[in-house]
Amino acid sequence: MAASSLTRVMLGHARKSGTLLTRFAGVTAGRKIRTDAPQPLEDEFHLNYLDGDRKGIVVFSMRRFKARNSMGRNIIQMMIDGLEEVKFDTSIRALIIRSEVPGVFCAGADLKERAQMTNAQVAAFVQKLRSTVNDIHNFPVPVIAAIDGAALGGGLEMALGCDLRVASTSAKMGLVETKLAIIPGAGGTQRLPRVLGPALAKELIYTGRVLDGQQAAQIGLVNHCVDQNEAGDAAYLRSLTLAEEILPQGPIALRMAKQAINRGLEVELESGLKFEEAYYAQVIPTKDRIEGLTAFKEKRPPKYQGH
Repeated sequence: MAASSLTRVMLGHARKSGTLLTRFAGVTAGRKIRTDAPQPLEDEFHLNYLDGDRKGIVVFSMRRFKARNSMGRNIIQMMIDGLEEVKFDTSIRALIIRSEVPGVFCAGADLKERAQMTNAQVAAFVQKLRSTVNDIHNFPVPVIAAIDGAALGGGLEMALGCDLRVASTSAKMGLVETKLAIIPGAGGTQRLPRVLGPALAKELIYTGRVLDGQQAAQIGLVNHCVDQNEAGDAAYLRSLTLAEEILPQGPIALRMAKQAINRGLEVELESGLKFEEAYYAQVIPTKDRIEGLTAFKEKRPPKYQGH
């Protein structure tokens, strides 16, 4: 479904932090999904704009209940459409990717769907998944993965494409592809070594080992690990808190900092410093920079406008 076909619906409740706006088609807000009935394809993914004190935060929610958020053609296309819809919105300061499926972030590839594919179709689908994770990695503003359950295979690769990862104690994470006689194909062989270092990444990929949230935090795979709550959304709530910390910062500065870090990590230090210099030059002429200096002098919070 194309992003242009998404319709805006106001949820029938307000939270202390403000109203939640959600975009999806043909679904009544708050409706429970019957597990014994086919789930509409358009209901597999929701794009939510938070309002009130959380205005500027966008939430992508994966909702393939029966398929445990396994990455099939439809949900991947809906995520691509969602990224295209919001990436040029300069009012967005942070993106959170979460799951509404209890106990699962993303179970990886949809193996039932893949079993029906030809070799050529498999290669094309993996390339599309790899491209989607790249789009997440290159998304202009900070992206946070809220991991409240299993993130296996492609699910963990998606999380690795995010800037920050928050897990609950009930989360399970691993690149388990070698158990299926394949290798990670959506960036896992490249991003995991960059996060953990090559030796540890090799051990985890070679063994297909699955870690819980605490173990992932101990080795630096996730930024934070929080005790799971009864609702099963502790990592999402912590991700919201983290996004709220990002909201007050200069929006252009956030985008330039992300670019400088991401591009600098791919080159030697000398070239990385050149990237830093180039991106710093882009914040010098902004009105936000002057506002920051003025607010500091006047001892008040700055009011950044993104220009």
